[in-house]
Amino acid sequence: MLDSKPTEITSELASSTSSTSTPSIPAAILSLKFPFSLTKDQLEAVDAWVSNGYKGLLIYSTGTGKTEIAFECAKRAAEELIILHSKAGLNATNNRNNYTDFQNNSANTSNSFNILFLVPRIILIEQNINRLERYNIPKEKVGVFFGERKEAREITISTYQSIINNVDLVYNSKMLIFDEIHLVSDTATTLRKIFEVVVSVDHKKLLLGLTATIDEEDPKYNTILSLLPPIKRYMIKDAVRDKRLAKPVVIPTKVHLTYHEKKIYSECSSKIRNISEYLGTSDPKSIISILKKGGHTAGLARSWFANVKRRKDLVNCAENKLISAVNLIKDRHPDERIMVFSETIESIEKLKKLLQNQGIVSMVIDSKLKSKERHKILSEWGKEFFPLLSVHTLEIGYDVPEVRIAIILATTSNMNQITQRIGRTLRKTKGKDTALIYAIYLSDTHDAITLKMVRQATNMNKQGLQAYKNRNIRQMSDPCKDDSLDKYVFRC
Repeated sequence: MLDSKPTEITSELASSTSSTSTPSIPAAILSLKFPFSLTKDQLEAVDAWVSNGYKGLLIYSTGTGKTEIAFECAKRAAEELIILHSKAGLNATNNRNNYTDFQNNSANTSNSFNILFLVPRIILIEQNINRLERYNIPKEKVGVFFGERKEAREITISTYQSIINNVDLVYNSKMLIFDEIHLVSDTATTLRKIFEVVVSVDHKKLLLGLTATIDEEDPKYNTILSLLPPIKRYMIKDAVRDKRLAKPVVIPTKVHLTYHEKKIYSECSSKIRNISEYLGTSDPKSIISILKKGGHTAGLARSWFANVKRRKDLVNCAENKLISAVNLIKDRHPDERIMVFSETIESIEKLKKLLQNQGIVSMVIDSKLKSKERHKILSEWGKEFFPLLSVHTLEIGYDVPEVRIAIILATTSNMNQITQRIGRTLRKTKGKDTALIYAIYLSDTHDAITLKMVRQATNMNKQGLQAYKNRNIRQMSDPCKDDSLDKYVFRC
């Protein structure tokens, strides 16, 4: 992280441009006013971005206000651009060292401070519009660009997919903000085109990337990290330490395959192992290459993938896994909002049916839901029903701070997914100091990887959890019937 010093910009300086001979820069973002004070870590993030030449990636945990940081970065940039133009009217040579980036940028774009805010999902467009309005930005200054709505304004919010065929918005923007940037990797060929346009258009554009987690060692993020180097990190453990987030308590819940499931699992594993030995590789990319070549080995490659899929489906829908989730909901948290994450729609639908058989109403959130239906479900959550089931949809863009319980059924080693899922429960509210993360996993399977990743994401260990258990757990208003979590904790 760069050592940075706050850049002091007074309102008098920002407004003084109107009295100079240099035209002022229209900037809607200058109207930004938060109904709260930014925290120390948020201000440090802004300073780090400014000190790095108005470019960089912020790796901030879910729930720490990345969006507000982005808005403040844009405001700071607009303020300093106005000062640049103001000083240029008096003595342009005095500004070359401090404002080179702004000088080059302003020479190639329109006078207004256009901001393009890119998000991965439509729900995030709605949320950002609402936030900007709450933060005093004039509604007519905010545009939406996706689907049939194509309103380019000073502040334009669009999805990554919508911008691919409308790169003029990139050309015309002084500042680009990339939200959840880990979703735009070198393996996402179509989305990578956005970065290619950014590089080819103007090396001096103001660029800000936001993410809660990104694997800096993974080659698929090379383009992102070369264009936007990480400038400040603020992870879950940091935010918990500063009491910005609730403390995550990971509760492993071990279950077993049934006799029939174990037989199928062993058969699939044996076939996968034998085919891998014959092909000389167990790397999926290499096996895809073999599949494309055709011939006898292509048939083996096809069989390899079929057995991998069958084994994965078995693990996702394992009977005891789903029953364990039902029991947790029914016996321990019957009247509290719960997020349940799984890896497939099939497993979620089976869980919904099992809950229904127990007289428990649940709802499923998926990407196919229309906005009106989604809002209706969320408004009834905690009133008409308590378990909310999801595959991936709830991972990004759903902010319900009151929720403090998550059940993770998914079999995944994707740290981005795990961190996002855990982050849904960690937002602080009055009286909420802890969050419970139930990780239901199958013994003697690859599920143990998911448990390991959950622990890694929260940076929790057995000693930390034991310290938590030693306190009076009932102070959390936890509806558990037992006096402790011994029944569920670390049976691995």
